[in-house]
Amino acid sequence: MASLIGVGDNTFDRYLDRNNMYPGGNAVNVSVFYRRHGGKAAYLGWVGNDRRGTLLLEALRTEDIDVSRCRVVDHPTGRCDIELRDGDRQFKGSIPGARKLIKLEKTDYDYVSGFNIVHTSIYSFIEPYLAELSKASKLLSFDFSSDWTQKYLEDVLPHVDAAFLSAPNLDDVELEKLVKWIYSVNHGLVVVTRGELGSLAYDGDRVYSQEIVETSVVDTLGAGDSYIARVLYETQRGTELDETMRRASESAAETCGYYGAWGHGASIEDA
Repeated sequence: MASLIGVGDNTFDRYLDRNNMYPGGNAVNVSVFYRRHGGKAAYLGWVGNDRRGTLLLEALRTEDIDVSRCRVVDHPTGRCDIELRDGDRQFKGSIPGARKLIKLEKTDYDYVSGFNIVHTSIYSFIEPYLAELSKASKLLSFDFSSDWTQKYLEDVLPHVDAAFLSAPNLDDVELEKLVKWIYSVNHGLVVVTRGELGSLAYDGDRVYSQEIVETSVVDTLGAGDSYIARVLYETQRGTELDETMRRASESAAETCGYYGAWGHGASIEDA
């Protein structure tokens, strides 16, 4: 069975106007979606010894995610405040919390080496450990989100096998130049999401493009992570890249149909 472990960021996304919150974080979300697609999945991260931390680990166990390597520390679990505008999530501020205390050890590297894919992100405070994590990984996947800079790409890409990023404001010429430069650095799959313009991928041979799948949008939170997880799952199974992107777009559209990245909502007063 194809397998993936998410390493790094976790949070609780708080919808203040709804008095509700949902477990999330890129490394967490990708693990859950990968498992839902049919793969084996685990998550390794630092969570607080508070109600949010307990809810997060309980939700992950319910989703059949192995959390046996997570650390529970005396620190608040992170949170992120969300506002929805016509279904599109707007981030209103966040506190990283326990996730910033991550400190990988040899036993962690030994553990992740048993998975087909290790996935992490720009929000994971993982940079001091990337070199060793890359050595331990069969394939290291990294989400640069929309907060990447040229300097950050230059520093991180040499350790990365599959690069995901968001670039909704680049035109076609700028985007093609970017993905070919990224490939020249890491010689691995490059995938860029572009919001309403769909997505683009480059594998060193050709540029693939995919339109969005039209859907009734409730909440876009988690759609990009669902897309990433589907790409990683399908490519691991040997699915052709154009078909992989089509299926990933369908998964992202499905995720837009409900609140939270993958459900398991709780009242904010409960945490």
